[in-house]
Amino acid sequence: MLSDDTLPELIARARRAALTLRATTLKSRGARHAVYVALLEDPRRPCRWGLYVGETSRDPDLRFDQHKTGYKASRWVNRFGVRLLPEVVEHLNPLKRWEAIDLEAALAEAFRKAGVAWVEGGH
Repeated sequence: MLSDDTLPELIARARRAALTLRATTLKSRGARHAVYVALLEDPRRPCRWGLYVGETSRDPDLRFDQHKTGYKASRWVNRFGVRLLPEVVEHLNPLKRWEAIDLEAALAEAFRKAGVAWVEGGH
């Protein structure tokens, strides 16, 4: 389990896990979707830091803002979201919708397998 002082390691671990995945529709015609990863923080949890994985047809920054204001929000990002981690998934975007949905789930699973203790989203 990761401790409070390992935020840089959490991000590095997530990046390494994400780099194992590839998008076949990357920058192809009609590729307008994105996967995104948000950093979560809850000081009350044994593992303070976590990751939320989502997919969107909007700009990920706008989608994060929507989560934070409560519009079509994940309760995890609304309550615990700190910021996006675009460096984790920049090699995957933009992509087609079907692949964004597939990669959203694959990213969440890859993070869990890499030892990230708190992962939300990825449905």
